Amino acid sequence: MVLSSAGAGSLDLETRDTPVALPGEVLVRVGACGVCRTDLHILDGALPPPDLPLVPGHEIVGVIDVVGDGVTDLAVGDRVGIPWLAYVCGECEYCQSGRENLCPSARFTGYHMDGGYAEYAVADAAFAFKVPDGYSDVEAAPLLCAGLIGYRAYRFAADARHLGLYGFGAAAHLIAQVAVQDGREVYAFTSPRDEAKQTFARSLGCVWAGGSDEAPPTPLDTAIFAPAGHLVPEALSRVSPGGTVVCAGIHMSDIPSFPYRHLWEERVVRSVANLTRDDARDFLALAGKAPLKSSVHVYDLAEANEALSALREGRVQGAAVLTTSPQPSAP
Repeated sequence: MVLSSAGAGSLDLETRDTPVALPGEVLVRVGACGVCRTDLHILDGALPPPDLPLVPGHEIVGVIDVVGDGVTDLAVGDRVGIPWLAYVCGECEYCQSGRENLCPSARFTGYHMDGGYAEYAVADAAFAFKVPDGYSDVEAAPLLCAGLIGYRAYRFAADARHLGLYGFGAAAHLIAQVAVQDGREVYAFTSPRDEAKQTFARSLGCVWAGGSDEAPPTPLDTAIFAPAGHLVPEALSRVSPGGTVVCAGIHMSDIPSFPYRHLWEERVVRSVANLTRDDARDFLALAGKAPLKSSVHVYDLAEANEALSALREGRVQGAAVLTTSPQPSAP
């Protein structure tokens, strides 16, 4: 599925030759690819237009078909995941200080290079990660972005006991489970009157679920939420002194002005940018030891536009995932 023109908002079905794995790369036969809100931002022109045509998708799970020259850590037949981060220079001050997510030369899957809305995808072997057993391809796909970005944001929660998750979507439904396993109290905020998502949140262990315009029963230590700028002042008003609001999105609508008293008392607003390979290794290891339940809506690859529309209109509970073929049971 190909984005042919900037801001088109939809994709075209196209037949292409199978891509070639160059030295240092792997060719992956895609089993599933998650549908991310960042894909929408690319399609709708909210992010600067990439080189076109482009195959989107950066939550890729599949099996290696070909290993390029020089690849030693992966083999044909390995099941791997390919996330958003696809390349860093390795030499700048950010890369040298463990902050490769901020590398100015970074390139991203499904944005600077073709992604996983396809039957095959090529990736730098250094940015392909073995996927833990216990998940089918469609269950594992959301781990590669919703899980990874959510996990990076969650790390900024430090030792927060009362954690608020604003916008209970693909990332929140995974990170809520991690936080519950860690013994934290999780408070889920959905669109006002979205009782279905509130019930879903409680089923995953959240101690409270309500609308984003409601006050939780106790002040929050940290709030993490989807990229909606108008929620920042709301979240700040619910966070305790010294608490943190984490903006977990690559693109976000503008933050409106708000009274200084909401920021006062050493509250912090911070963003999360991309991910590092260490984030991927750590989170996938965690997901292998403490299995997470991925709630997925599965679409055939040719139904990508339908999946994107469902996400755009808020009709997806959990994550939307594209698949190229019927999925086997989890290994």
